[in-house]
Formats: sequence, C-alpha cells, structure tokens
Amino acid sequence: MPLLSSPSSLAPPGTSPGAEPDPDRPALVAVAHGSRDPRSAATIAALVEQVRVQRPDLDVRLSFLDLSTPRLPDVLAAVAADGYRQAVVVPLLLGNAFHARVDLPGAVAGAAARYPGLRLTVADVLGGDPRLAAAALRRLAEVAGPLDAPDLGVVLAATGSSHASANAAVDRLASSWAARHRWSGCVAAFATALSPTVPEAIEQLRAAGAGRIAVAGWFLAPGLLPRRVGRAALAVDPRAHVAAPLGPDADVAAVVIDRYLAAAQRDSGGQTDRQDRSRLVRATTLSGSVPSTTCATVVSSRIDRRLARTATQTSCR
Repeated sequence: MPLLSSPSSLAPPGTSPGAEPDPDRPALVAVAHGSRDPRSAATIAALVEQVRVQRPDLDVRLSFLDLSTPRLPDVLAAVAADGYRQAVVVPLLLGNAFHARVDLPGAVAGAAARYPGLRLTVADVLGGDPRLAAAALRRLAEVAGPLDAPDLGVVLAATGSSHASANAAVDRLASSWAARHRWSGCVAAFATALSPTVPEAIEQLRAAGAGRIAVAGWFLAPGLLPRRVGRAALAVDPRAHVAAPLGPDADVAAVVIDRYLAAAQRDSGGQTDRQDRSRLVRATTLSGSVPSTTCATVVSSRIDRRLARTATQTSCR
C-alpha cells in the first residue's frame, strides 16, 4: 500500500481534493506523527477523509511530522501559497507528550518565521474526549464480543511517555472502564519501557480471576507499537483478543473538527459563523463540555517572544 505521496501528486500537498481554498476561513491542517508502516499513513488518510465528509466546506489538509509524507512544513508552505491568512494545526495525537510539547511547536514556529503573513494556531491534542474512549470500546467489542462478561480482563495498551501526566491520563481511563463494567479488571499497560508492560498487565488480570484477556489499543493507527503490543499479548496468551486501533472512526473525525473549531474560535476572540457555533453546541451536548484549548499555541510573526513559552508548556487541563 503506497504512502501518502501518491494522493499529493494529484493536488497540492495534503490538500482536500474537493474543497476550494477560502482564505477567509482558516485551513484545517491535520498532523500525525508518521510511521514506517504504510498501513499507518493509509489509516490516517482515511480518518482525514472522514473529516472532509463531515465538513466538506472546510479546506482540510493532511501532514506528518516524520517518516511519512507529505511533511508538515511542505503542507504549510502550500497553505501560505494559496493565500491563506490563518490555519489551525490539529495534532492527531492522543496524549500531550513529547511530540505535542516539543516537536510540533518547533515545526510550527519554523513555518511562522518563514510565512509571517500566515497566522498559525495549534489546537489541543485529541485525547480526553469521551468519544475516543467510546471508539476504543467499539474496537474492543469487535474482537471480544459483548463487553458485559464478568470473566473478561482488559488491558488498555498505550504508547507510554516520559511525561507522567500523559501516562496518568491512560491510567484514569482504565480505572473508569473498570468501574463502569463488570469485568475481572482493567489495567493500563505501555508499549515502551514503562511498567506495567502488556505481559505484566495480563499477569495482574489473571491473578484477579480473569478467564479471558482482551487488549484495547489506545492508538490511532497501525504501526510498530501496536504490532509490538499484539505480539506481546499473544506470546503470553495465544487466545487473547487484540483490538484494532481507533482508525477512521466517525467519532474520532468529529473530535478533530471540534478541536479545530475551538482553536479557531479562541484565536478569533469568539467570532465564528452561525454554522460553526451550532456545531460547537452539538459537540458540547455530546461530550459534556467544549474541548479545552488551554494549551493551544498561537504562533504569529511575533514568534520570537512566544517560542520559549510555547516549548515549555507543562500541562493541559
């Protein structure tokens, strides 16, 4: 399966094939980390296509920080060349860890310095919205069956981060699942060198009386780490049910749109058109609150005064 360089040969890098550039409305630039696994880029492209289906009026462009194409600097260059005065960069990231705190602000700062006429806003990461958890549970049910079995033990597997707050968010989600369901238990585990690992989590669940093991992946797309999680689980329990990543889920796409709208509204001082206001109201009804943009990064031609503060953000509540 080809990487995303193929679609970009038909249109400007990362552009939405069906949307005409409208410089009066901010472009939505979705940015994922990237992977050597071509399935990852294809899945992210399908997710972004879901965003376009839900909001065909927006110019939605896809980009990557590394390993896949088109790269973020190239897409932002195309946005500037199309005459846009503003773009909202939406991180397709589940946690507020290194890529969100360091890599992305640095890349956006470089683009802002090159294109002073283009105001860039970085939206909040996707994690924290209950619709993502609902999508993960749907993926889990696809492989494990009905999620009301008391003999089921669930591992919630995530990447893991050097930032304790990002790991704590996964722990809280696992705890909420354990409280909500009649399972034998639910334990967070991490694919990187953190504890508990997936095998350690499975051992904990077996000790708690779990007769069946299912692994939910807190990942957007296939790649090295989801594959590592699946292999580790099956090495311990060949009968374990391993769920797919969130993928191009309609609810995940809706969260991407809400992150864009909230960041655009914040940057415009609350001035949004009537259609966008109604969509924000619907998002509030679904999730219980408008997604936070406390950590949104606004980068303009005055980036030199703001970059240090941006790169050292420490929390997103």
